[in-house]
Amino acid sequence: QVQLVESGGGLVQAGGSLRLSCAASGGTFSSYTMSWFRQAPGKEREFVAGITRVGSSAYADFVKGRFTVSRDNAKNTVALLMTVLKPEDTAVYYCAADSRHPLIIRTTPDNYDDWGQGTQVTVSS
Repeated sequence: QVQLVESGGGLVQAGGSLRLSCAASGGTFSSYTMSWFRQAPGKEREFVAGITRVGSSAYADFVKGRFTVSRDNAKNTVALLMTVLKPEDTAVYYCAADSRHPLIIRTTPDNYDDWGQGTQVTVSS
C-alpha cells in the first residue's frame, strides 16, 4: 500500500496554469501506474491523465494538448501541469496508484488501489 499526498491546487483565472504534485510514500512507487482523476460537485470521478512506470502517458480527450503528466521515480512524485485552464476544469483533483497494471493505464477508478485526499482546483471566468 502506498500513501499519496497531493498539493498545488488553488484559485486561478481562466487561461492560467497550475502544477499539481503528488508525493508517494511506502510501497514501490516506481512499479505503479499513476493517474490523476477529478471530481466536480454532483458529478462522478473521471480520469484525467495517467503515466505508466516506464513513462508512457494517456489523457482524457478534454485535456489533450493542455495538460501534461510526468513522474520522477527517484523522488517518488507524479505531477500534472495544467495550462489554458477553463472554468469547467474546476474540481477536486486526486492522484491514484495502480499496482496491478504497471504497463497499462486504466481509466476507471475501481482499478486503483490507493488514493490521495485530493486538492481543490478552482478556475474563475
